[in-house]
Amino acid sequence: MLKKILVTGSSGFVGSHVADELTKIGHQVVLFDNKPSPHKKKQQQEYIGDILSSGDVEKAIDGCEYVYHFAGQADIGFSSKSPVESIKNNILGTLNLLELARKYEVERFLFASTIYVYSELGSFYRVSKQSCEKIIEEYQKEFGLNYTILRYGSLYGPRANDFNAMKHFLTQAIKEKKITRNGNGEELREYIHVKDASSLSITALKKKYRNQHLFITGNQQIRVKDLLKMISEIFDNKIEIHFDSNRDTHHYEITPFNFKPQIAKKIIPETFYDLGQGILDLIYDIDAKINNVNNSEILNSKAPLNEMD
Repeated sequence: MLKKILVTGSSGFVGSHVADELTKIGHQVVLFDNKPSPHKKKQQQEYIGDILSSGDVEKAIDGCEYVYHFAGQADIGFSSKSPVESIKNNILGTLNLLELARKYEVERFLFASTIYVYSELGSFYRVSKQSCEKIIEEYQKEFGLNYTILRYGSLYGPRANDFNAMKHFLTQAIKEKKITRNGNGEELREYIHVKDASSLSITALKKKYRNQHLFITGNQQIRVKDLLKMISEIFDNKIEIHFDSNRDTHHYEITPFNFKPQIAKKIIPETFYDLGQGILDLIYDIDAKINNVNNSEILNSKAPLNEMD
């Protein structure tokens, strides 16, 4: 059954893709962010406002049956330097939204969390997500507000923020012909394409995932040093790779599992983007934006990537 669904943080990386998927299926999608989304579809309704303002959010949530909450501070580096702003936006913003979801009897509250909730790393970003999860769980116990916690892993793909690791790697490769990685490269990651993650975020609407915690990570495990080697090979081995092991404050090596919150189930797509193909597509996308070239022109070009300066 099609629903009216609010997506906060709708101009952002994951939020905009989830909004696209919901609209594609036929749901009535309401967007909410502090700036207009460049990806808004004509059938989507959009509200611009502050997540901390009850008045702003109330206009958007009125009549919505489900809420996807992506709004907040997602940059770990920024959060570690600006704890007050990060905690205010992430925790108080979520609390404001929960109160209104309770008032308007929302059927389910889907919250964008992170695998960092299992870690001792991640600074105030991690702390804010842990806190939000516990608050959401308590709202369910006290008020019956159903939820689904979506713990995202290492995401990549189009529309990524500048602090996204994969985008940062590829931007360095294109602009500087080198990649510098904080850490030693031995870290294991399960990268997942944002479109696969968005599809799984929609799957999470199923009743069996009500009041559940879900992992949304990739199927292809790879060490960061091997990923960077793959990127270098795509560029005809003309990319220098450097590791700075003295600056790995926010990087877990094999697993983030130190802290023990609610156990999460992992859901996986039946089909998914191949990591190599996903990286190649993203290279074209980033290169087009850097050089202000139409993507179709690049794709139709026969010039090798290392000659596209």
